Amino acid sequence: MTAPAEAGLAAPVTTPTATVPAAGPAAGQVAGPGTPSVPDPALHPVMDPVTNPVMDPVGAQAATDAAAPPSAAVLPGQPTGFSPELARRDIPILHRTVNGHPLVWLDNGATTQKPRQVIEALAGFYGSTNSNIHRGAHTMAREATEAYEAGRAAVARFLGAPSPDDIVFVRGTTEAINLVAQSWGRANLGPGDDILVSTLEHHSNIVPWQLIAKETRARVVPVPLQPDGQVDLDAYADLLSMRTQLVALSQVSNVLGTVVPVREMTALAHRYGAKVLVDGAQAVAHFPVDVTDLDADFYAFSGHKLFAPTGIGALYAKPEVLAKMAPWQGGGNMIESVDFTRTTYAPVPHRMEAGTGHISGVVGLLAALNWLTSFDRNAIAAHETALTAHAQQALSTVPGLELLGSAPGRVGVLTFTLAGQDPSGIADWLDRDGIAIRAGHHCAQPALAHYGLTSAARASLALYNTPEEVDKLVASLQQLQLQQGG
Repeated sequence: MTAPAEAGLAAPVTTPTATVPAAGPAAGQVAGPGTPSVPDPALHPVMDPVTNPVMDPVGAQAATDAAAPPSAAVLPGQPTGFSPELARRDIPILHRTVNGHPLVWLDNGATTQKPRQVIEALAGFYGSTNSNIHRGAHTMAREATEAYEAGRAAVARFLGAPSPDDIVFVRGTTEAINLVAQSWGRANLGPGDDILVSTLEHHSNIVPWQLIAKETRARVVPVPLQPDGQVDLDAYADLLSMRTQLVALSQVSNVLGTVVPVREMTALAHRYGAKVLVDGAQAVAHFPVDVTDLDADFYAFSGHKLFAPTGIGALYAKPEVLAKMAPWQGGGNMIESVDFTRTTYAPVPHRMEAGTGHISGVVGLLAALNWLTSFDRNAIAAHETALTAHAQQALSTVPGLELLGSAPGRVGVLTFTLAGQDPSGIADWLDRDGIAIRAGHHCAQPALAHYGLTSAARASLALYNTPEEVDKLVASLQQLQLQQGG
């Protein structure tokens, strides 16, 4: 979707929309000149293409091209510079069947599916370059270290961060927020301090603040929502004070699809000397982000919501803030010297990365960034905006369906209730038709409580979804209601 000016969008980079080659660091697309080579699995086969054809880049491409459905219809407002089929042909799992039906993956808010370039990069790393990093002097240790640090540089560029040293690798957004709460929070929060948290937050941006508030005797103060699902900016301005030490915001709601005016809210918080942490887990896959433009003190995202592997994510922190943060965990890799009287720590960001990191995850994240940025991201946003509008209109034809939130400019997160139907029953019904959605509280119980709910169904869109898939969702829901009425 096209985010508002407050979202702090980076200038898009228009690149060819052709499918890119195997996208480990060897592809060199995001990593830049001088990036070390992670061997291409096409040159270093590591799995039998007969028993596992997904790992055969030539066979996989032929198979996915052959399985790809015809090009989707062009929606009003959708440019011709991007088609979801350009993405779909790279993603093997989208060409499987579930319960005898072609898979319709509409659970992207929980996790996104992975392009073959990411799958091949992981296989290539483990087949040819697997080694620990930063501590070895042999060839493979150097290659693995260079690949890992190339991934850090790529994340910095992707977020518009001034330096790779501003990027800390973590397991995901949840770990990033806990790191900030336990490291920065323990040193800077005290009795009577306020932590403002919007009501639309994921539990990962609520519970860590409750834990550190209990420890430091600070307090967590919720910022209310307006009826349409937007943050109440007047209430937010009233809640800010010299007691406010931190503001925690999701850039995009995982339940309502609301795009929060982060830049405006950050500027207000900074007037009171407060720091701002932005949860970007639901934002980075939908539109470019520039943390420098946002002026955020912290920004976190998860790779698995960005077409990358699970268990890898990144935290950006302003260098002057990160430099003052004490280690969150102790162990190997984060030290300069250790004896029984004194330990000195490595400089940031390594000081915050104790132990062996998710090295292959970083390689996969780099491949995902290469893949995503091979497309025109403005065209992707326009496609998603048009698809979301189509979905809203189509869902309105389902009897008894109520869509939560009506904030303008929302991304494709469509959470709904259906009269007479339990959300888990809706998900089960749709699964019989091969349609994957999510049901439950979505780890955002306060946001649902705003609408008087404890559970709801959610369909969430990504760049590879099509109007035909939305129509299948709507037809299945209509059939469910017809059966209920009969």
